[in-house]
Amino acid sequence: MKKLLFVFIGILFFSMNATSQGCADAGDGDGVKIIGFIQPQYEYQFLGDSVQSIMNGLKTPSSFYFNRARLGVTGNIPYDFSYYFIAEYSPTKGGAAILDAFVTYNRWAPYLKISMGQFKMPFGLELSTPCQDLYSVDRSRVVNELASPFREFGVMMLGSTGEKEILWMKHKDVFKYFIALTNGSGLNVMDNNTDKDIMARLIFQPIEGLEIGGSFKYGRQAAISANMIDDSRLRFGGDLSFKKYNVILQGEYIYGKDKGSSLVGGGCGSTPTIMLGNFIKSGYWAALQYETKWKLNPLVKYQSFLATTDIKGVDDQTQTELIFGLNYYFNDYTRFQANFVITDDSAIHDGKDFTKNFLVLQMQVKFN
Repeated sequence: MKKLLFVFIGILFFSMNATSQGCADAGDGDGVKIIGFIQPQYEYQFLGDSVQSIMNGLKTPSSFYFNRARLGVTGNIPYDFSYYFIAEYSPTKGGAAILDAFVTYNRWAPYLKISMGQFKMPFGLELSTPCQDLYSVDRSRVVNELASPFREFGVMMLGSTGEKEILWMKHKDVFKYFIALTNGSGLNVMDNNTDKDIMARLIFQPIEGLEIGGSFKYGRQAAISANMIDDSRLRFGGDLSFKKYNVILQGEYIYGKDKGSSLVGGGCGSTPTIMLGNFIKSGYWAALQYETKWKLNPLVKYQSFLATTDIKGVDDQTQTELIFGLNYYFNDYTRFQANFVITDDSAIHDGKDFTKNFLVLQMQVKFN
């Protein structure tokens, strides 16, 4: 851990305007800016005779509910400081609870900003995308499993090359970086050992509209069982995003290796469960969206997840999902999403492949 800390301090002094780690910027000028959004949602699951297979936290195969309902504030304080606070109020997400609450020092922006508090982890493409800007209704399972917990207490350094030209690359933000040191214990939870998680993310934009990203995370957690060494979790990820000519093409791969215990689930605002044992998990997702002149954008997305373990009697778990979606943008603040999801999941039905389809409709209104 000491070696990792020395690497962390060394990278701090290698500084490269970065995107904010929150879901909205503080903007220009002083004062308070109200931010937030609501996502009323409807889901219908096509179960057929398999009534025991209800998924996604629903109690019945058909329900209206709030996916997310968030409200907060952000703003600037003279001189060189900004703040960001947002809470989750959706009862289906366990609200009310603090999600993000951090203070940022901006004196050296865009090359370096320093934030301290609770914030979203700078790992991967889909997790780094704000919830209100996701092209599919939900994040992929590989992200929910391997990037969780989504939020932590800690300190983060972030920045970019801004308007600086590098070689032939004359566009903004050729490089962006994020480095964080966190408790590793999850949302609104104090640390349970002296070790800290370290993570880093670097984004390279060789041409305008094309971003290539890489992420790393390593941490140790207090062992669940007494008289055992601390558990450890290692993550690597690579991603690509291309946005040009009305086409949005994105993809991401994540690999994880857990020793001692592993987190299961743990998406936005939810608490992951812990399983004892050694695990290797990996997966990927890829999505293609086309922006039409009618503001009705079709989407197709494929995702795959695999988990293996040394626990006796526990089979490998696989899941694939094919999503057909439509996104309609009424204006900059209002959006409607429809996703038809075809799921093939071996973990649902005693290790046997089981296909289940469901439809999700979501309406979103942003306040910022």
